[in-house]
Amino acid sequence: MILSKSQVLALLVAAIAFCLAFMAAGVLLVSAVFMTAGLAVTFWVTRSLIRDVRRRRLDRAA
Repeated sequence: MILSKSQVLALLVAAIAFCLAFMAAGVLLVSAVFMTAGLAVTFWVTRSLIRDVRRRRLDRAA
């Protein structure tokens, strides 16, 4: 079976579309990981600041 030029072109376009879809999915996963890490660090810093403020207020009251 011999493929026509339009069929070969359609296969190339489909292959490129699949590659772009996989790259976009990979970018989404990587950005989600970095977003989660950023949120975790922000939570940790906020929690530690709140602890420090509470400790300073307790020390002053005594």
